[in-house]
Amino acid sequence: MFIFGHIGITLGIFYLLSRIFPEKDIPVDLKWIAFGALLPDIIDKPLGRIILAETIGSGRIFAHTLIFAVLLGLAAYYIFHKKGWKAPLIIAGASFCHVIEDQMWNSPGAFLWPLLGWEFPRDTLSGGFIEYFMKILNNSFNPAHTGVFISEIIGLGIILLFAGNLIRSKMKENHRTTS
Repeated sequence: MFIFGHIGITLGIFYLLSRIFPEKDIPVDLKWIAFGALLPDIIDKPLGRIILAETIGSGRIFAHTLIFAVLLGLAAYYIFHKKGWKAPLIIAGASFCHVIEDQMWNSPGAFLWPLLGWEFPRDTLSGGFIEYFMKILNNSFNPAHTGVFISEIIGLGIILLFAGNLIRSKMKENHRTTS
């Protein structure tokens, strides 16, 4: 999954949860959802594919682990409990969605790190960061790679629906204030 898939699908998950559980007052805040949905890649891709490329050589390391998700969730809950700020909860929830969307349970050496050992599995894609990024980008928008392509299209569709809804509501609001 790539950018549109992670952001759009996570946005859809938050929206559905807010509708299913209205009493929980689940905020659907695009900026925090987008940040949280990309956070594991923001941390792990530069760290594992550039900084530690020679030793680790993987873009799914620390921030793609269950322990990261749990610690981020606990920190978010603590901040919410002390300050009442919901943004950290959104970030933690969206980050956990990223790990689920990446199906990290299929890579238990990374997902359950360090329980199964201190080593991370190496990526199957080799090359420098630019080559890696271009392969990932190509796979994301190539119908031959169905799983990634479909998730990108679904994510983009959800983002466009939210953008259209936001534009429509702004237009209604402007119409009301000018009438």
